[in-house]
Amino acid sequence: MSRAEKQSEFQPFGALLAEGARQLAAAGIDSPRRESRLLMAHALHESLERLIMRSPQDPVPAQAFLSYVKRRVQREPMAFITGVQGFWTLDIGVSPATLIPRADSETVISCLLDHMPDREKPLSILDLGTGTGCLLLAALSEYRNAWGLGIDLNPAAAGLAAENAKRCKMSDRAFFMAGRWDNALATYQFDIVLSNPPYIPTADLAELMPEVREHEPVAALDGGEDGMEAYRFLCSRLPERLTSEGLAIFEIGIHQGPALSQIAETAGFDTLETRADFGGIPRAVVLQGRV
Repeated sequence: MSRAEKQSEFQPFGALLAEGARQLAAAGIDSPRRESRLLMAHALHESLERLIMRSPQDPVPAQAFLSYVKRRVQREPMAFITGVQGFWTLDIGVSPATLIPRADSETVISCLLDHMPDREKPLSILDLGTGTGCLLLAALSEYRNAWGLGIDLNPAAAGLAAENAKRCKMSDRAFFMAGRWDNALATYQFDIVLSNPPYIPTADLAELMPEVREHEPVAALDGGEDGMEAYRFLCSRLPERLTSEGLAIFEIGIHQGPALSQIAETAGFDTLETRADFGGIPRAVVLQGRV
């Protein structure tokens, strides 16, 4: 592509896609051709299916697409560029105030469905460290008679989660507030407690991918010296926060299952299951109070 073409307001669709893929590949981005297409679809406000129907010679506006490519080359996550991420069956709005929802976290929802098979049950659900609200909203999408509360330390995250409830048409059942864990809840108990807390050991943060390390909030990642700081607090609160037959389902990091089970046992809770994600890594732990 010539310098004059790069500066042109409109450029051939095929050449522009190729230029985007070239820049992404040079920056070490995995699947550069696919990501170039995703960025083009976002720039043109079109689906990938509609994009395939275009002729390589179609003139398309270049400026927005190339600006998105530049941001991705700088390792800004794709979801922050497009402003949305798919999770479970939902489209979730994202921002740098929160972690980006990941498919691994869907393991928490699959555990919930298996351990609470009655989809009509009027459950109360608490999501601690709610972020985008993805876990709570995914759960409510499956339990139509349930309601839930999501809490996040960051007011911007709680605000984003509330917007996602509107986006998913669940504002009448999903409520969000800013606060430190469950400190503001007095004695109220819930049928389900969900959480994807910070669980990366502090020393490991520097080894994370640049998309995560440089763009996502450190406070939502840093789990303290051994990565278990949040779990100790959460398990200590479960006797006050769960109903007698309630379940807690926590996302975990690599090799953290046994340590969490030990912490839970000390708090009076048994581990019903530790479930792996699609990559075979133990990702969710289901806890219930000991009878």
